[in-house]
Amino acid sequence: MIALGTAAPVFSRPDHLGRTLDFAALRGRRHLLLLFYPLDFTPT
Repeated sequence: MIALGTAAPVFSRPDHLGRTLDFAALRGRRHLLLLFYPLDFTPT
């Protein structure tokens, strides 16, 4: 389990509109919530 307050690694990923979201550019400027969940319609 990841400890509360652990810094997330620097990464970039496409957002829901296909634009690249660069985490390093947002660090310290905004709050960011990372949410991971199983793929839709997969058995649990």
